[in-house]
Amino acid sequence: MRLAYLLNSYPMTSTTFIRREIAAIERAGVPVKRFAVRHWAERLVDPQDMSERNRTEYLLTGQGGRLIGGLARHALFHPRGFAEALEATGEMHRAAGGGFVRHSAYLTQAVRLKRRCVQLGIDHVHAHFSTNAAAVAMLCRRLGGPRYSFTVHGPNELEQLAENSVADKVRDAAFVVAISDYCRNRLIAELPADLADRVKVVPCGIELSDYPVTPNPMSGRFLSVGRLCPEKGQAEIPAAIAAVARDHPGLSIVLIGDGESRAAVEREIGATGTGGRVKLIGWRSNAEVRRRIGETRALVLPSHAEGLPIAIMEAFAMGRPVITTPVAGIPELVDQSCGWLVPPGDADALAAAIGAAMTATKGMLGKMGREGRKRVAARHDLAGIAPRLIALFESAAD
Repeated sequence: MRLAYLLNSYPMTSTTFIRREIAAIERAGVPVKRFAVRHWAERLVDPQDMSERNRTEYLLTGQGGRLIGGLARHALFHPRGFAEALEATGEMHRAAGGGFVRHSAYLTQAVRLKRRCVQLGIDHVHAHFSTNAAAVAMLCRRLGGPRYSFTVHGPNELEQLAENSVADKVRDAAFVVAISDYCRNRLIAELPADLADRVKVVPCGIELSDYPVTPNPMSGRFLSVGRLCPEKGQAEIPAAIAAVARDHPGLSIVLIGDGESRAAVEREIGATGTGGRVKLIGWRSNAEVRRRIGETRALVLPSHAEGLPIAIMEAFAMGRPVITTPVAGIPELVDQSCGWLVPPGDADALAAAIGAAMTATKGMLGKMGREGRKRVAARHDLAGIAPRLIALFESAAD
């Protein structure tokens, strides 16, 4: 089987889990051709991501007028497939309520993808996220290209299933992956009943061997990892830290990541006088994230909307409990035996959980950490996830 992965922007610092998934599949004996629509606009910080960019072929970046020429040739020499793809493009445009240029771009990218798949003998294309990349994969299939599948993560894509023509994408796909039971249930609630069996639950994962368990340092240092955005609630952290620091002067937290909420977090740091306790350090390499997890007492992620955060898996793998919220797929991994679940947006509950982590004994934190590690090993180790994905890809190819 010849397999390709298709992403919108790749590699990205916030989606290293996709790079790891591809690497695990290749270690299991299946080479993967990387396709992406475009370069990520921001600076990469991890050497492995920098290397991955050199292994990725881009459908849009650097192509210029070649895409238009390819579109015209395909319309001329393959009129039937082109007509089917053109009809699907129009249907997506109407469902989205606009975006003619964007949907036309999907079609031009699909033409190039189909040509390259034919040249390389690709049997199956897998996309991550049900949005742009899945649209290109579907149109490529309508043009006569290989079978495809895609992974749905959430949270935002689960709120726009109709606008993104997800039912049409599922109907044309060989199968669809949902990263959690919550994600699958949300999907099948909106899909026609005859498509429910097409949605398979396969979680995202980590390379467990990359995350050794280390003793909890019992310090006052906490950590938060993820894109700075309203959905992840990082702007609520400074006030919680300020409240707990009255009784625990050694308390501090580092926020790894960047994004549209950076200014809001900085304003809250200023308003709460926590500039010496709350540090924003931007994106960091995987190696530095692991090092900082090892230095921390617990991970803090007060999300309002999520899929199932990789940062929680990483913290659990190293034996660290987490403070987070019971949204989306998080309760499938986290409960009171390995962390603290607080209502999203509840500042008092967030502060109370941080305070509870500060007063927890070494024995209690160690027990919670061991339970977290156990759960990640059972559910999210890529050594077990990669064969499940390969089996699905091979079944689709057959």
